[in-house]
Amino acid sequence: MARIKGVDIPNDKHICISLTYIYGIGRSLAKSILKEVNIDPTTKTGDLSQDDLVKIRDEINKHLTEGDLRREVSMNIKTKMEINSYQGSRHKKGLPVRGQRTNRNARTRKGKGKTVANKKKV
Repeated sequence: MARIKGVDIPNDKHICISLTYIYGIGRSLAKSILKEVNIDPTTKTGDLSQDDLVKIRDEINKHLTEGDLRREVSMNIKTKMEINSYQGSRHKKGLPVRGQRTNRNARTRKGKGKTVANKKKV
């Protein structure tokens, strides 16, 4: 398995798809990186030479990925929480941040449903 930015990328997939295993790299960025280093996106990761992998690593280092990107995102959220913006208050309460309904959905953010006493089901 090839290792880029501390992430093992699979050998049996196209390099374009394998690069998306790295946090901060999606399909379009992966294609543009491969275009810069002149590698065919349909090449399997296992078929790449060490020189190709070094070129890809150097190109990826120009972009904000993995730990640095995660740190920046978490700092942005903390800043919003500190200045008490609307989005920051939603983060603090553990509710959806981007305007979604909460009266019948949002279980991902709100967690498991809490039982209300003396409430009968209809």
